[in-house]
Amino acid sequence: MFEIRTQRNIYFYPIIEKRLMKKIITSLTLAVAVAAIYSFTTVETPAKAKKMVTAPATVGTAIGDEAPEISMAGVDGKEIKLSSLRGKMVLIDFWASWCGPCRRENPNVVGAYDKYQKAKFKTAKGFDIFSVSLDQNGEAWKAAIEKDGLTWKSHVSDLKGWQNGAAAVYGVSSIPMSFLIDENGIIVAKNLRGLELHKQLDMYVKSL
Repeated sequence: MFEIRTQRNIYFYPIIEKRLMKKIITSLTLAVAVAAIYSFTTVETPAKAKKMVTAPATVGTAIGDEAPEISMAGVDGKEIKLSSLRGKMVLIDFWASWCGPCRRENPNVVGAYDKYQKAKFKTAKGFDIFSVSLDQNGEAWKAAIEKDGLTWKSHVSDLKGWQNGAAAVYGVSSIPMSFLIDENGIIVAKNLRGLELHKQLDMYVKSL
């Protein structure tokens, strides 16, 4: 009997070892496969995650807001939109031919236009001005543009004076009043006069 048991053990243990080795090999193979899958899984970086959850800017007139659209008739009666200048740094300038302070500020605005219109900006494609007149007299408006040398193309007015639609949207209660927007239409500064306008633009210029 003792020899028979011993003989059985001789054949029994190799069978156990083979089954155990098969299980171990299967487990290792599965572990390697799982590791391979996770190694190819894209991990969302904090930068990507932040980009995904960034909300669009609020449309408004505060610094950091997206400037409201302005769509109004130009001097030739054709509609001009503020958004047509997207990609550039833009000075939205509220003024009028009958406004003394506006007319006195115009040489500075002209100087800024001449200085920065061909400048190379860090991210913007250039600089332009979008002038909104609170005039009621079309001829007086056009004459002031000519006399003051306001050579940029974007001049608009609905000739409603203080009832100007854009002025109402922007909350303009006195003129001159200005809003500087970046290439994405975001307001970066307000009410710029004199050298302050040049200083603000210099912050975004790469070279003149």
